[in-house]
Amino acid sequence: MAIFYTFVFLPLIIAILVPLLYKYLNRFVHTGWFVLLVPLSIFVYLLRYIPDVASGNTYKYTLSWIPSLDMNMTSYVDGLSLLFGLLISGIGTLVIIYSIFYMSKAREALHSFYVYLLMFMGAMLGLVFSDHLLVLYGFWELTSVSSFLLISYWYERKSSRQGALKALLITVLGGFGMLAGFIMLIMMADTYSIREMIANLEAIQSHALFIPAMLCVLLGAFTKSAQFPFGIWLPDAMEAPTPVSSYLHSATMVKAGIYLVARMTPLFGGSSVWFWLVAGIGLVTLLYGSLTALRQTDLKAMLAYSTISQLGLIMCLLGVGSLAIYFGPGDSGTVFTVATFAALFHLFNHSTFKGSLFMVVGIIDHETGRRDIRYLGGLMQVMPITFTIAVIGGFSMAGLPPFNGFLSKEMFFAAVNDVSGAGIFGLSNIGILFPIIAWVASILTFVYCMVFVFKTFGGTYRPEKLTRKVHEAPWGMLFSPAVLGLLVILIFFFPNVLGKYILTPALTAILPTIPISPYDLKISAWHELNMELVMTIGVIVVGILLFKTKKRWIQVLRNYTQGLTLNQLYNQGLAGTEKLSASLTNRYMTGSLRHYLIYIFSFFVIVLLSSLLLLHGIQFDFSNNAVISIFDAGLVLAMVIAALTVLLAGNRIMAIVALGALGYMVSMFFVIFRAPDLALTQMVVETVTTVLFLLCFYHLPKLKKRIERIPFKLTNLMISIAMGLTVTLLGLSANGHKLFEPISLFFENAYELAGAKNIVNAILVDFRGFDTMLEISVLAIAGLGVYILVHQRSKRREQHENE
Repeated sequence: MAIFYTFVFLPLIIAILVPLLYKYLNRFVHTGWFVLLVPLSIFVYLLRYIPDVASGNTYKYTLSWIPSLDMNMTSYVDGLSLLFGLLISGIGTLVIIYSIFYMSKAREALHSFYVYLLMFMGAMLGLVFSDHLLVLYGFWELTSVSSFLLISYWYERKSSRQGALKALLITVLGGFGMLAGFIMLIMMADTYSIREMIANLEAIQSHALFIPAMLCVLLGAFTKSAQFPFGIWLPDAMEAPTPVSSYLHSATMVKAGIYLVARMTPLFGGSSVWFWLVAGIGLVTLLYGSLTALRQTDLKAMLAYSTISQLGLIMCLLGVGSLAIYFGPGDSGTVFTVATFAALFHLFNHSTFKGSLFMVVGIIDHETGRRDIRYLGGLMQVMPITFTIAVIGGFSMAGLPPFNGFLSKEMFFAAVNDVSGAGIFGLSNIGILFPIIAWVASILTFVYCMVFVFKTFGGTYRPEKLTRKVHEAPWGMLFSPAVLGLLVILIFFFPNVLGKYILTPALTAILPTIPISPYDLKISAWHELNMELVMTIGVIVVGILLFKTKKRWIQVLRNYTQGLTLNQLYNQGLAGTEKLSASLTNRYMTGSLRHYLIYIFSFFVIVLLSSLLLLHGIQFDFSNNAVISIFDAGLVLAMVIAALTVLLAGNRIMAIVALGALGYMVSMFFVIFRAPDLALTQMVVETVTTVLFLLCFYHLPKLKKRIERIPFKLTNLMISIAMGLTVTLLGLSANGHKLFEPISLFFENAYELAGAKNIVNAILVDFRGFDTMLEISVLAIAGLGVYILVHQRSKRREQHENE
C-alpha cells in the first residue's frame, strides 16, 4: 500500500521540490530531465499490474485520513483506472520529453511550468484511482485549478488569461453540480464508496433522487469533457504552450469527464434518461465539433474542435453501450457491450493520434512562427519527418487504414447501426438519426483531416510568408510524436493485444454484470462487405469530393455570423453579469458607514426575525433560570452607566477609563459565574488595551467643545429597536429550546479526553486547536504586514533624507 500511494502522490511531492531545486538544476541541465523521472517511474510501476488485472484481479488500498468522519483515501485499481493511469503517466512521459526541447531553458519560467504540470498529473492520478466520492471531487477540482494555471502560463497575454478564466468558470460550475450529485448519491446509498454503491444498486435506482443525481453528475462530466454546449472553453485553452495542449486536451483533462461517465455507468446505465443524454449529447457534440473545425484556419483551433468532436464520439459510444445493462446477458446485451468496448478503444486511439498531432502543430509553430494554414504550404519539402507523422495522425483521425483510428471508427459505425434498430426508448422512430449523423460527421472529419495534412504540407512552399527560416525539428521534438505515430500503426496490426490486456479489463469494470466473451471482442480490420465498410467507402468518396471543391463552399461556413455562436453568448452573458454586479455595487457602496450598518442590521433583522416567526421559534422558558441577585443587578446598572459615560465623555481620557471600567465589570461577571480563568484573561486583556489606548490618544489633540444639533432619524431608531428586539428574542428563545444535549457536557470530560485540568485551555489548544492555530497565523501575518509597511516607510524616509 505504501508503495502504491508513494507513486500516486509522487507528482505532488516533486512539485513541492521543483522550486527548491530549480536554480541548482538549471545550471547544469534542463529541469525537464529531472521531472521526466516522475511519470516514467509511475508508468513502469503501473505496468506490473497489467497481468493481474487482465486475469480479473483488482486491488483496493486505504490510507487513513479522518476515520471518525469515514474520510479515507480509498483507491481502487481495476481495468478502468489502470487504463487511465497508464495514459496519464505514459503520455505524460512523452509530453515532458517534448517540452524539454520546446520550452526554452533561458526564456521560460520552467519551475512554474513543471510545478503546474506535476500538480495536474497528480490530480488526475488521484481522480482515476479514487473510490471515495468526496476525495474524487477534491482531485477533480484540483485538475481545474492546475489547468487554469497551465492555460494562463503565458499570463502576460490577454488571450491566455481569458482562456484560463473561461475554462475555470465552466469546469468549476460543472464541478459544483457534480458535487451536488455526489451528495445525493451518498444520501441514497449511505456510503462514500463507489464500489459499495454499485453493490447497493436497487436502493439507489428506486430512490426519488436518482434522476436529479444523474443530471448533476452529467453536468460535471459534460463541462469537463467539452460536450455541447459547454465545449467553448477548450479552443480558448489552446493559448497554453503546446506541451500543455497535447497533454490536457488529448489524454488527460478532457478525458476526466469520459472517465466519470464510464465509472458511473453501472449506477445509471440502463435508464432511458442516461441513454438519451449521454448518447444524444455525444452525437450532437460530434457533429458540432466536426462542423466547427472546418471553419478554422488556425491549426491549433482546428485540432481543438476536432477534439470536441472526437470526445462526442466516445461519449456517444458510452451512451449506446449502456443499453447492455438494460438488455442484460444475451445477444442484445453483447451487441451493445461491443459499443462500450469501442468507446474504450477509441479513447486510447484518440490519445495516440491526437497527442502526436498537437505536437506536430507545436513543431510547425516553433519552426515557422505560423499556425495559420493561409500562410503555410509545401512544408513536406523541408520537414519530411514531421510530414510523415502528420500523415499518420491525420489519416488515423480520418478513419483510414492502416491506422488504429480506422478500426475504432468501424466499430463506431457498427454501434450506431445497431442502436437504430434497438426498438426501445423511442429508437424505433428516430433511431435512424444515429447512423445518419455519425456518417455526416465522419465525412466532415475526413475533410478537415485532409485540410490539416495537405494544406499545411502540400502545395507551394512560400518562405516569404513565414517569419523564420524553416528546417526540420530537432530529434528531441520529433521523438515523442514519432513514438505515438508508431503506436498508431502497431495497434492497427496488433489490436487484440491491447484489447486483451488493457481494454477488456476496463470493459469489465464498466459493465460488471455482463458476461464478457473474448470472441465477441475480437478486433479485426476486415469484416467482409457490410454496412460499416460501405459507410467508410462513402466517407472517403464524398470526403475527397468535398475536399477538392472546398473553395466553393467553405465561405458559407466561415461567413456564419459570430453573433449567433456559443462563444458570443458566453461573452455577452459574462459582460452582462459584470455590468449588473458593477451597477449593484455602485448603488450600495456609497462610502457611508451608516448605510453599511443599515444594510447589515436590516438583513440580520429580516432573516432572523422572519425565521423565528415563520418557524414558530419564539418560545420562552424561565423555569431553569438562576435567581438574579443584587450583585447581578448592580453590575448591570454599573455597566449601563459606564457605557453611557463612553458616549457622553467630554475628553478621550475619560472615555478610555470608562471603556476599561466596562471591561473590568465584565470580568466581575465571570467571577460571579465561577469562571476565574476567564475573569483573569479578561482583566489582562482590558489592562493591556487600556494602556495602549492611553498611549495612542495621549498624542492626539484634545476634543473641542462645540454645540451641534444631531438631526433625528426615524430609520435609525426603528433599526436600533428592531436589532435589539431581535437579539433579545433570539437569546431568550435559544435558551427556551433545548432540542439537544448541551455540548458543554462533552467538554466537561476534558481531563480524560485531552489530559487538561483546565476546560478552557483544553478547548483552545486541543478541541479547537486548528482554530486557534489559524487565528494565531492570521495575527502573525497581519503583524508581519504591519512591520513590512512600517519598515518600508522608514526606509523611504531615510532615502529621501539622504537625497
